[in-house]
Parts: sequence; C-alpha cells; structure tokens
Amino acid sequence: MKTVKSFLGYFKFVFLVFLAAVVIMLVTSRRSYIGPILIVMFSSLALFFMSHSKLKSFSFTAWVFAFVSVSMVYPIAFMTWYGFNLKVLIVPLIQIIMFGMGTTLSLSDFGRVLKMPWAVFIGLILQFTIMPLVGYTLAKSFGFDDKIAAGIVLIGSCPGGVASNLMTFLAGGNVALSVTMTSCSTLVSPLMTPFLMKTLAGEFIEVNFLGMMFSILNMIIVPLAAGLIAHYILYSKHKISLNSIVLVVIVLIAVSGSFILINYTPDSLLTVGNTELQQVTPVPGLLHIEVAKDMWVTLSKDGFVVGFVLIGVVAFAQLIVRIMLKGPEHWMDKVLPLVSMVGICFIIAIITARSAGDLLKIGPLLICAGILHNAIGYVLGYWGARAARLSETDCRTVAIEVGLQNGGMASGLAMTVSDIATDNAKVALAPAIFGPWMNISGSVLATWWRSKPVSRSKVPVKETQEPAE
Repeated sequence: MKTVKSFLGYFKFVFLVFLAAVVIMLVTSRRSYIGPILIVMFSSLALFFMSHSKLKSFSFTAWVFAFVSVSMVYPIAFMTWYGFNLKVLIVPLIQIIMFGMGTTLSLSDFGRVLKMPWAVFIGLILQFTIMPLVGYTLAKSFGFDDKIAAGIVLIGSCPGGVASNLMTFLAGGNVALSVTMTSCSTLVSPLMTPFLMKTLAGEFIEVNFLGMMFSILNMIIVPLAAGLIAHYILYSKHKISLNSIVLVVIVLIAVSGSFILINYTPDSLLTVGNTELQQVTPVPGLLHIEVAKDMWVTLSKDGFVVGFVLIGVVAFAQLIVRIMLKGPEHWMDKVLPLVSMVGICFIIAIITARSAGDLLKIGPLLICAGILHNAIGYVLGYWGARAARLSETDCRTVAIEVGLQNGGMASGLAMTVSDIATDNAKVALAPAIFGPWMNISGSVLATWWRSKPVSRSKVPVKETQEPAE
C-alpha cells in the first residue's frame, strides 16, 4: 500500500507540468489542444490527492472535474455505446449508490430520532425550507431559463446527501445526528420533494406530484431498503450460517428472475397514468391505483430488480470473502465508496455531455448561483440551529446537513421524470454543477471547523450529542 501511495505521489509533478501547459496556452491564445491537457491535468491531480492523507477527501472532486473535462471535449463518448443510450444507466447507478448508503445504516439509525427528537426536527425543518426557498429566489433573481431554474429548485428540494455524514465526521461534529438526519430526510423525500417542486417550480415546468413520488420510491427508497437488508447480512451480531447465506442467494436469484421474466407491464409493477394521453392500459388482475377517471402513474420494477440482485450479490460476496476466504469483516466499507465515486462521476459526465453547449453559455453564472446556494445553506442552517438553542456541535452538524444536498437524486429525477423529459439535460445541469462544489466547500468547512474544536464555554441549553457509533 505504501508503495502504491508513493507512486501516486509522483503525479504531483505531472499535474504541475500540465498546469503550466494550460497557463501557457491560455496566455498565448493557443487553445486547440487545451481539452486533452485539462483531462490529464485533473486526472493527475486526483491521483496525487489519493496519495495524500490530508488531501484525500478532495480526490473525488478532482475526478469529477476530470470526467467533466472528458465529457466536454469528447461528448459523444458519453452519449451512446454501440447503439446503447448511456442515459439509461443513470437510474441504475443512483440505485446502486443508494443501496450502498443503505448498507451503512441500520434500524437503530432511524430509531435514534427518539433520542434526539428536537435536533432532528429542527434539522428537517431547516432542510426543507431554507434550500428550496433559496433555490427559488436565486433562480428568479438570476433570470435563468425555466428548465435550468427548475433544476435549481429541484436540488434544493432534495434530502441531504451521503457526503454530509463524511463531512460531519471530518468536522468533528455529531455523526449520529448527521446520519439520522440524512436517513429521515431521505425517508420523507417521496412526499416533500414533489410537494416543494409542485409549489415552487410549478411556474417553471409541469410537475406531476404522483409521478415524481413514485420515481423517488423506485430510485431511492427501494434500493435503500434493500441496503438495510444487506447491512443485516454483512454486520449482524448474530452469526449467519453458510446454509442461510446460500439459501438467501438462491431465493434472491429466483425472485430477481421472476421480476425480470414475468411481464406485469412492459416496465412496471404499478401503473397509474392517463390512458388517453400515454396509451397505457392496466393489465387485468394486477394491482393498480386509479387516482381519478382514466388517470394512472407508473411504479417501475427496476428498483426492485436492482435491490434484489444487489442483496444477492452482497450475500454471495459475503459467502466468498468471509466464510471461504476468511477475509476482513468490513470489506464492503472499502468497496462501496469507490463504487459510489465512479457512479457519481459517470452520471455527471453523461449529463454534461448532453448539455455541453448550455454549460459553455451559462456555466460561470450557474457556478455563482451554486456557490451562493450552498453558502446561504450553511449560514442559515447554522444560525437556525443556534436560534433553536442546539449545541455548538449540533449547530455545525445541521449546517453541513442543510448545505449538502443529494445531487445524484436530483440528477436522476431531472433525467427520468416524464413531465420534464423535454430538454431534461437542462434541468439536470444545476445538480451536476452544484454537486461537485458542495464537496469542495464541505471539505473546506469541515477542515476549518476541525481546527476549531468546541470549547466547554459553548455547552448548550439543549444538549443532544451522543457518541458516534
């Protein structure tokens, strides 16, 4: 491991060489080959960061910039592969990421809300008021195109992102509160996100409340629940026998195959839509909900398929790694961050490739909006928690949780919800830009707060902190 880190450390010099080349090309106005040079520059920077203990948290952001550079210079590379539209991969990738989040949680993380109800309640109120309203205000103030404005409101209306837990840990905050807030905000997102979009973004785009709700259930909640099951398989205090794991693998393969092979509808388990407009007919004898006369929406089955398949994969891997190879107990903790990083980078690249022209036109303005949105979230989140008389540690935790949104969820909704299918890459543009900046600012804020530990003079009236698990 030390040899690998030492090797990666040499990429610092590669980065400096290509950075100098970029500067020279910009000064001399010779920009013909600046794209490939930027790709190598950001890639070498990311590899160098991975070798440095203090800069490692910035490697993800550097990789994002590398992928964005590739997608801007060679957009066709992220459009189709051998006739396959890469846009189709966005939802499965997000489902895998959310499954990974679920494997880091347990039922105790949701039950912890009973131990710190006031802090969680305040955090959720601030989460679903500050960011959506600030997003709406910025969208109106900057005068963005309706689709782009809707994307800003969309990312503000999403729950907290997984990165907030890591940033809270780096900041020395209340990790237990952060995990609980992320879990709870994600659970209520099928109701809150469509409601906020309908209320605030309704003047920009047409929003189907039920359609968006089912998309969130399919894309976020179902894989998250599957991850909780996988968590039990991986980390249960009760030792799971070899026969039990083999049985789980067989059952899940059978169930997954059933979901794929049985033709409930072309791609759904539950259909609720407009039969006249969408030409959708409910299958006789199957479960469906009629919201109004001839009105239906669709609950896709891919979330269930991905969830069952991933549980099967985890169970099978557990069988191989722990029982047969006698490998490390927490092997998934090393695998999932890498999978999530690659998945998010790929999603951002797919979105960027489809909106490269718009990004060149309004990129700087959208970046300014993203910085403001994020900064205001931190400030109002912190002072809102202070006004509610939370501890200094909890105030910092709430600020990070409010300021960091689930950009992947926003991107997936923007690219897949049918009501915003026209120019949907425009809607996804704000999440694609805001997301990387959140990681940069979150890392900087966490590092700064870690250098300023909470003093005993700041012991609060309402103390909610408990030791992080």
